[in-house]
Amino acid sequence: MTNRPEPKPYILGIHAYVPGKSSGRDGRPLVKLSANENPLGSSIAAMEQLETPRGSSAGAAPYPDPDAKDLRGALAQLHQLDADKVVCGTGSDELLNLAAQAFAGAGDEVLFSRHSFAVYDIAARRCGATPVEVDDTDFTANVDALLAAVSDRTRVLFLANPNNPTGTWLPPAEVKRLHAGLPSHVLLVVDEAYSEYLAPEHQMIGFDLANAHENVLVTRTFSKIYGLAAERIGWATGAPHIIDALNRIRGPFNVTTSGQKAALAAVGDQGFVEMSRDHNTAERARFIEAVSALGNHGISCVPSEANFVLVRFEGEVQAETALRALANAGYAVRHLPSQGLPNALRITIGKSEDMANVIDCLRSICVNLSGEAQ
Repeated sequence: MTNRPEPKPYILGIHAYVPGKSSGRDGRPLVKLSANENPLGSSIAAMEQLETPRGSSAGAAPYPDPDAKDLRGALAQLHQLDADKVVCGTGSDELLNLAAQAFAGAGDEVLFSRHSFAVYDIAARRCGATPVEVDDTDFTANVDALLAAVSDRTRVLFLANPNNPTGTWLPPAEVKRLHAGLPSHVLLVVDEAYSEYLAPEHQMIGFDLANAHENVLVTRTFSKIYGLAAERIGWATGAPHIIDALNRIRGPFNVTTSGQKAALAAVGDQGFVEMSRDHNTAERARFIEAVSALGNHGISCVPSEANFVLVRFEGEVQAETALRALANAGYAVRHLPSQGLPNALRITIGKSEDMANVIDCLRSICVNLSGEAQ
C-alpha cells in the first residue's frame, strides 16, 4: 500500500500523445504544416453555423442532442448507410479508444502496423490490453504479417487507410483479404480519417465491409478534409451490436451543439470537399516531384494518398537539419523519432505558396551543403 492513489501500471506505460507544433523554440508562431489540417480552412456554410447565435435566450445552457440525430441522418444519406448504425464522437480519437475499451482488456492483444497512428498504442494500453506492433513493408501495412500475428488473444486490429504518418494505402482488394483472414471474433477497425483524399471510387471499401459483416468498424473525422479540427467531431459505422457497445460507454453529450451544426452544414457542402481534394492532389504531386529531384542528396518521398507527405533524409541532409531550417523559414513540420522515424519529416500539404517556400528551403539546404563540400 502507498500513501497516495496510484495509477494502474498499464496507464503509466502510456506515452502521452504529442500534438504537432505551431511555434518555434523561441515562441515565434510558425505556419503549421505539422497537424494535417486543411489549408483551405472550413466550408463557409460550416463557419456560418459556428458564427450564428443558437437562436435562443438560453444560449449555451441546454445540453446538445445526445444522439446527434440530424448529423447521423445526413451522414447516412450521403454515404448510403443506416443512421441507426452510425455513432458520433469527440473526434474519431474517442471512437478508436472506445473500440479498444469495448472489445479488449487485460490479457488481450490489440494489433496494428508499425509506423501507424500513435493513438492505437495508447488505446490498447488504456484498457489494459497488450499492444502488438507488426512489421510493415515499405512503410505500408503488410496483410500477411498482420494475419500471421493474430493469436488466440487478439481482439482488435487497427488499420489506418490511408495511413498516418506514412501516407501509404492498401487498395480495396488487400483490405478485403485482411478481413477475410481474420477470425470472426476479432474486430477490424478501419480508420479512414484521410479517406476523402482518395479518389471517390476507392472510398467505399470500409463501408462495404461494415455493411456486410459483424466484425468491422469504420471511423471517420471532420478534422481533416472538412476543416473542423477545432470542433472535435468524428463518427463511425458498423454492425448494430458494435454501435450499441460504443453508445454504452461514450460520453452522453460528447459532440457539442455548435459542432453538430457545423458538421451538418459541412456535409451539405460537398463542393468544398471536392475543392479541397483537388487542391491537395495537385499540390501533393508538385511537392513530391520537386522533392524527388533532390534524390542525389538522399532526400526522397514515401508515396502518399493523404494530405501530407513523409519525406525521408538518408544522405548528407539530416532530418534535424531540415527541421531547423524549415522552422527558421517560418514552418512547423512533424519530426517523429518516437514512432521509429528519426530520419523523416511528415509535411502537411498546405497552400501553394507555402509548399513552394518549403521546396525552396529544402533546395537551399542542399545547395549550401554542396557548397561546403566543395
